[in-house]
Amino acid sequence: MIRGAGTTVEEATAVADGRQRRREDTRQRLFEAAVELIAEQGFSATTVDDIALRAKVAKGTVYYNFKSKTDLFEELLRHGIGLLTAEFRAAVEGLPPREAVAALVRSQLEYIRRYRAFAQLLLSEMWRTNREWQQTLILLREQAIGVIAETLRAGVDSGDLPAELDVRVASSALFGVGLVVAVDWLVFMPERPIEDVEESLLAIVRRVG
Repeated sequence: MIRGAGTTVEEATAVADGRQRRREDTRQRLFEAAVELIAEQGFSATTVDDIALRAKVAKGTVYYNFKSKTDLFEELLRHGIGLLTAEFRAAVEGLPPREAVAALVRSQLEYIRRYRAFAQLLLSEMWRTNREWQQTLILLREQAIGVIAETLRAGVDSGDLPAELDVRVASSALFGVGLVVAVDWLVFMPERPIEDVEESLLAIVRRVG
């Protein structure tokens, strides 16, 4: 067994893993605090002090993990939309096109139900053009919509969806409609079962296809 200064490789690895987990936990708390605050009061009105207080960490901890509030927000977008894109891919894996479209709808609804504050924030930022992170948001949005486009394209190629379907427009529409409908559901009709909302969205999809 290799030793160094009285510490085994296994012990050193365990310490490093523990530090990494703590750092990831801290970043997650900062993400959650930031998204809640920005959704509540807007980006400009939210300060680093506010985020630190909500996350129950020192202000220096915010700057240790992120260079600035803007950097934190960009990382938040990457984290949140990255999760959604990964869930989209997992939802459609191995499914034929029409079933995959239904799986995408359900996946988006479930994701937004879990991360409602992020979805509200995303909805408010999606079409702004004067933000420093606009290009980052566009690229991330394209990743999520790209999974929908791949699914619709497969449906067109297989004959399950109309050959004349504009895949690009339909993909953007499904993503946008799903986001708006899900946030509207959770804000104004939270008692409505997710199955009812899913069926309503699928009815729109069927009319498109």
